[in-house]
Amino acid sequence: MLWHGIDLRWAYASLLPSIYGQTRCRHRAYDVLHDALIRFALTSSLGRNDKPHAYLRVIAGNLVRDQRRDDRRWLPWVMDGDEQNVDVSDPRLGQVPSPEELVLLKQKLEALQRIINQLPAKCREVFWLFRIEHLSQRDIAEQLGISVNMVQRHIMRAMLDLLDAQEALR
Repeated sequence: MLWHGIDLRWAYASLLPSIYGQTRCRHRAYDVLHDALIRFALTSSLGRNDKPHAYLRVIAGNLVRDQRRDDRRWLPWVMDGDEQNVDVSDPRLGQVPSPEELVLLKQKLEALQRIINQLPAKCREVFWLFRIEHLSQRDIAEQLGISVNMVQRHIMRAMLDLLDAQEALR
C-alpha cells in the first residue's frame, strides 16, 4: 500500500522495528514513525521523491535524536500516585526549580513571547520555520517565495531582537 510514495508495509515491517531498537519503547517508536510520516508528507524537499524510503529513514533518525536530546534536557512529569516509577538516581531530580524560580522563568518566557509577537509577520514566520520547525534556509525561501538572503536577514533580525531582550532580562 503506497502513501505519498512510501510503502506503508515497509514502514511498519522494517522501519518501525528499527526505531523501536533505538527508543526501546513501543509507544515512542509509533509516535516517531507517525511524526516522520507527517513531516515526510508536508515537506517539499527534492530528496523526498528520489528515494522516499531513505528520506523517511533520515527524518525518523532525526526525530529519535531530537527526543534523546529533549530527554536529557527535561525532567519527567510525575503525577500523584506515580512516585514509585520515578528513578530516584536521576541526577536531574535535584534540579527542580523553586516557586520563585518558576515565577521568574514564567516572566522571562512571557517577555520573550512579547518580543517574538512584536516581530514583523514575515520575520516571525521565518524565525518559527527555522528555529521551531527546523527547516533549512533554502526550504524556507522556497516555501515563502523569498530569497535565501532575505531569509537570513529575517533570522538575524529575530535573533538580534531576542539577544537584546535576553540581555535586558538579566
